[in-house]
Amino acid sequence: MKYLTLLKSLILILCSLVSLAQTGRVTGRVVDAEGDSPLAFSSIRIFKTSDSTLVDGNITDEAGKFNLQVPYGQYYANIEFIGYNPLNTPFFVINEENSEVDLGDLELASSSQNLDEVVVQAERSSMELSLDKRVFNVGKDLANAGGSAQQILVNIPSVTVDPDGTVKLRGSNNVRILIDGKPSGLVTFKGGAGLASLQASMVERVEIITNPSARYEAEGMAGIINIILKKENRQGFNGSFQLITGVPANYGAAVNLNYRHRKINFFVNYALTYDKTPYRGDLYQEVFDEGVTRILDQTNSGHVIGFNNNVRGGLDFYFSEKSILTASYMLSRADGKRLTENVYNDYINSFSNPLTTIIRNQDEDEVEPLSETVVTWKRQFERKGHELNATFRFLDHWENSDQLFTQAGTLADGSVDQVNTFVQHSVNDEFEKQFLYQLDYVQPFSKEGKVELGARISLRDMENDYVVNDVSDGGIETPIPELDNVFLYDENISAVYGILGNKNNRFSYQAGLRAEWTDVSTTLEKTNQVNPRNYFNFFPSAHLTYDVGNDNSLQLSYSRRIRRPVYNDLSPFMTVSDSRNFFSGNPDLNPEYSDVYEIGHLKNFEKGSLTSSVYYRNTTDNIERIREVDENGFATTLPQNLNGETAYGVEFTTNYSPYKWWKMDVNFNLFHANIDGSNISEQYKTETNTWFARYTTRFLLPDNLDLQLRANYDAAQKIAQGSRKAIYFFDFALKKDVLKRKGTVNFAVLDIFNTRWMRTINTGEGFYTESNRQFRRRQFNLTLSYRINQG
Repeated sequence: MKYLTLLKSLILILCSLVSLAQTGRVTGRVVDAEGDSPLAFSSIRIFKTSDSTLVDGNITDEAGKFNLQVPYGQYYANIEFIGYNPLNTPFFVINEENSEVDLGDLELASSSQNLDEVVVQAERSSMELSLDKRVFNVGKDLANAGGSAQQILVNIPSVTVDPDGTVKLRGSNNVRILIDGKPSGLVTFKGGAGLASLQASMVERVEIITNPSARYEAEGMAGIINIILKKENRQGFNGSFQLITGVPANYGAAVNLNYRHRKINFFVNYALTYDKTPYRGDLYQEVFDEGVTRILDQTNSGHVIGFNNNVRGGLDFYFSEKSILTASYMLSRADGKRLTENVYNDYINSFSNPLTTIIRNQDEDEVEPLSETVVTWKRQFERKGHELNATFRFLDHWENSDQLFTQAGTLADGSVDQVNTFVQHSVNDEFEKQFLYQLDYVQPFSKEGKVELGARISLRDMENDYVVNDVSDGGIETPIPELDNVFLYDENISAVYGILGNKNNRFSYQAGLRAEWTDVSTTLEKTNQVNPRNYFNFFPSAHLTYDVGNDNSLQLSYSRRIRRPVYNDLSPFMTVSDSRNFFSGNPDLNPEYSDVYEIGHLKNFEKGSLTSSVYYRNTTDNIERIREVDENGFATTLPQNLNGETAYGVEFTTNYSPYKWWKMDVNFNLFHANIDGSNISEQYKTETNTWFARYTTRFLLPDNLDLQLRANYDAAQKIAQGSRKAIYFFDFALKKDVLKRKGTVNFAVLDIFNTRWMRTINTGEGFYTESNRQFRRRQFNLTLSYRINQG
């Protein structure tokens, strides 16, 4: 009996092996019939021709490709994608002589059918994962409604935004922010904080590239954040409208319109917002000098009133579906009013020995117009993958800041502190013009192999006319000599790159080399201080991918990156809004270089996907802001080059849908860093272990209701000069479709418990400083959207 059972088992195993051997493979790519662009996440199903029995199915990847394994037999494939007519392929046979069938490019035609009577509900995931890039579809995250581009980044995997607006990728603030793949004036002067003036309603998606290839500019040690603005290209008229109201005051309206008729596609986006953002903070500082301790107890509070206009319009002209010329123009204007009160209480040795009380008020009016003109031409040739792209971009940017400072001091005995009682007036004009030329060419040389070549030239001129005046009782203004100058910044960067890529069975490889020439010169005009910087660098990159099978992929990647000290890093002008804490750039900064290694794994499964990665980053001359405090308690913070930093970590990102009505996204990042700032002080040599986690859960409820909850936790982290305490906050959003699903009402509460504070501790030679800042309090937003002819 035992042998009979064994024999049966052997027969079953042999049958299974025969069955496995008698299988073939079906491959192909799903594309848009009009633009030949890939249709990612299309549905592909294989049916028997005899009885239409479903044999297998899946969705296409980001490139629109699919790869299915089926037993020998005769079949047809059915392809579906929302907004397109379904397609059934001709019959095909898989047998021993024809075990691999390539269906080629399967073209889906855009559907123009009116679906008023039949409701088809489908959506792309809010997060799409691949090994080298994560795509965040903005409209699918309910918390983004009524917000800004800066608030969008708060909700993206791998990205954290400090309460002061600093954007970080995997714990590093050295990240390159692009808009539509190119640099933008929105982030020139203010960095990531400048995205607060770009409305979320204008953003289509955000791409996170953690280890870019040589195709991308080498700037950005931690990687690239690419913000893609909205633009449709489907035939006919379509658009969307949005109204926003919120507390604290947040009012706005947005319009996105598109019309395509044959060879011409027009698009326009307009957004208008008015908001009033309150902020607050406190600072405690001790300065030790020969047995005497000077204590500063400082509080500040105020608000910023913002009035932002953004309009972007343009057209695509289709010489043919393979030759497209696009021209667009964006005009942005941000008007702001800032009112701040700083209160300084000084003590000697203890709170029982008060010295002075000083109140400093800031009244600032700011205007920031920005215009960008972009012309691109895309030419696709007959051979698949053979294409040429050319881009020209012109940026014209100006910012004016007019600030009045009124300061009054009172001594401990109640008398006027004459030294600390005065009025100052500061005028700051900043100008920027940039020309960008870029050419990219792709030439296939085999079915999967290709060569990419490109060149890029960026020419940027910036000017900062800065003055701070003392104002007498009679209203006469006298410039303060050390705070009166004109700073000129001239930057020219030229680059060429080449990439070779191919695929051999399950292996794909890509190797690239980028060469960049940098010519940067800064000048202080009135004192004739010139600081030229010229350097040439090679930036290699390599990506090796292995398809393990069963929807598993592995990738090993390497890239060399740079952080160039740019305008804000080099400008020597001091901020004077706070009379005890001054911030400036450093004209003597050197560039920072980093070698980045990463091993990534991607697993797709029926109800979700998981990407995991292990990364290592070695940085030399890393730039970090260092705080110095003199014996009187006046602090100066400016960027300086440290010896270096090594960091390594592990990251997991997943989206999972256990049921059709329940979706989850999880992002977890754990990393360790060794920081060496011993070239400045032995105290600035430290190491840190920290982690970040974000959990989002979304429930699809009856009556067209969606509910979303998000928890964020950014653990405490040591820095060269102290530490940052943990940051944590929670968001809530509720959405309901109305007006036959053409309209949507969205209610969101950001930072439900009002816990999002930036809390830091800085220590150095003879001082200890602890500060707490909250730049944006709990926000309630109510948004109404209406769509015309949009899926």
